[in-house]
Amino acid sequence: MSAHSLSELQAVNSFAALPAAFYTRLEPQPLNQPRLLHANAEAAALIGLDPAVLRTPEFLRVFSGAQPLPGGDTLAAVYSGHQFGVWAGQLGDGRAHLLGEIQGPAGAWELQLKGAGKTPYSRMGDGRAVLRSSVREYLASEAMHGLGIPTTRALALVASDDPVWRETVETAAIVTRMSPSFVRFGSFEHWSSRRQPDLLKTLADYVIDHYYPECRAVPAGEAPSDTAPYVRLLREVTRRTALLMADWQAVGFCHGVMNTDNMSILGLTLDYGPYGFMDGFRLGHVCNHSDSEGRYSWNRQPSVALWNLYRLGGSLHTLVQDVDALRAVLDEFEGVFTRAFHDRMGAKMGLAAWLPADEPLLDDLLKLMDANQADFTLTWRRLADAVSGNRAPFQDLFIDREAAAAWLDRLLARQAQDGRPAAEVAEAMNRVNPLYVLRNHLAEEAIRAAKAGDASEIETLMTLLRAPFTARTGYEKYASLPPDWANGIEVSCSS
Repeated sequence: MSAHSLSELQAVNSFAALPAAFYTRLEPQPLNQPRLLHANAEAAALIGLDPAVLRTPEFLRVFSGAQPLPGGDTLAAVYSGHQFGVWAGQLGDGRAHLLGEIQGPAGAWELQLKGAGKTPYSRMGDGRAVLRSSVREYLASEAMHGLGIPTTRALALVASDDPVWRETVETAAIVTRMSPSFVRFGSFEHWSSRRQPDLLKTLADYVIDHYYPECRAVPAGEAPSDTAPYVRLLREVTRRTALLMADWQAVGFCHGVMNTDNMSILGLTLDYGPYGFMDGFRLGHVCNHSDSEGRYSWNRQPSVALWNLYRLGGSLHTLVQDVDALRAVLDEFEGVFTRAFHDRMGAKMGLAAWLPADEPLLDDLLKLMDANQADFTLTWRRLADAVSGNRAPFQDLFIDREAAAAWLDRLLARQAQDGRPAAEVAEAMNRVNPLYVLRNHLAEEAIRAAKAGDASEIETLMTLLRAPFTARTGYEKYASLPPDWANGIEVSCSS
């Protein structure tokens, strides 16, 4: 039964029960004259909240930072991390306040305000988020969920006219994020770097007991060991992270800031800043204007994820002296990622099952897309039309139409080996190749409207992105090539 008020929600607050060294208790700094720009009824259902509550003054007060979550325990967490490959030392929730944890119909969710003011971990920052970045995060997490990719969720978007200084003066906003946990790789690095194995063990035990209880089980034939659960934890985090990378690569998503403090211990997409879904494909596409070295380019994301996992493994070495056991787990990453990536890309190409001989077919398509800067999303989506006999829309995406036609002939010959009807293959392809993704220009249009107090574009995008594989009549512009002005959009770490 849905809760008809916030006070009826069941608060559990497991993270707040950890020792005081893990966080600082403090109140948010509320926005002045806040207004609810958008609320997400689907996310509200995850915590058993009646949609009618989203329209109440109490809801706005809580999620603008003006009053506590009933039964909550507001805090900011500490962690450390590597940023752009360099040890940054202590970091933490510099502009995020964890309001509390709510037990929903299918599990517990932590509710976190992003942009609710300074914390002890803000360093030189102001603790605020601007409307621009808040709209982008609000939409992106729901877009990823619609694609079936593990992610945090977004509950509410609150705006204000409070000024915030970035490259220019912008206005403030708060986005409410939801996740089973916001623990990061950097949370483990923090205690390892400080040589506090007791607190590192406390964190590892907390994560295992709450999110990975299966790591306590002793496999048949294996002798019990005090340290084995931590090895199993690393194995499961490695597996989930590898699968997440395959998911990102398959939809042309670039995170932009894959620092260890932005990597979820649950294998979720976490911290949407300068992300991007590619338009014209480039193997080395860099979506973050601040990433001058291209460290987090599209084709490097899997290797960066493994590098980050090694940092996590190094932290767990404080608890597990058997380096070979940890290294053996990390060595599993490549196989898990490669199998998952091939499975996803094979399905995108309409293959019944991936075969080793399919590697050149995929490689040659990616090289062709790169050379022609073919639109990533439309290349895959129009491939189903080509399989059905309408080849022109696919070939029109390539400057070298003859090369595209030659590659298509190879694909059709490969599909023929599976013996499935073309209509069945095309239908299966459209179930895995999205038509709607959150392109930068679509997010920018929603931001411009939101600045004028108009949330209609946010609502339209939420509707389309919740079902990104289903074509909708009248929404053709949302599935078209980006306009020329979109080339001028830049996103950076200030996003």
